[in-house]
Amino acid sequence: MNAIETKLKGCFIIEPRVFNDDRGYFFESYNKESFNSAVGTNVNFVQDNESFSTKGVLRGLHFQKGDYAQAKLVRVTQGKVLDVAVDIRPDSETFLQVETVLLSSDNKKQLFVPRGFAHGFIVLSDTVVFNYKCDNFYNKEAEGGIIYNDSTLNIDWMLDSHQFLVSEKDLILPTVKELF
Repeated sequence: MNAIETKLKGCFIIEPRVFNDDRGYFFESYNKESFNSAVGTNVNFVQDNESFSTKGVLRGLHFQKGDYAQAKLVRVTQGKVLDVAVDIRPDSETFLQVETVLLSSDNKKQLFVPRGFAHGFIVLSDTVVFNYKCDNFYNKEAEGGIIYNDSTLNIDWMLDSHQFLVSEKDLILPTVKELF
């Protein structure tokens, strides 16, 4: 595995070693020892989640607060997304900076999003199956979020906004200025 730290401290693009032959491919999608060594911290994932979405679905920007903060390791097993991480750690050098990564079933890249980040994605293919590991259990009372079109973050979601399919819950998320 190759771990590439992004411009956001502690946020890594993970590139697995893929073995291809005439039968198809094989790769190790996760190995706790290798992963922890690569990202330089001890992460203990306790929950796996999966979502299915269609083109234009935008999920995010979400985070969990306080004792329920979550680190995530995300990947796409079918389709393609633009994945987005936002550093929301007020004491960080990269506070409110954004990292975007194309994740697809073809490139098999993963993104490690540490605690203290907001996260979201938009589906660029007809459909997508999106998987993520979390290092803490979900808690509804600890939910937080930032509106996807926040002008401070100025995220290029790679599709025209008329193509976006956003949940009612995500449409009423606060702006960065309202949160910080």
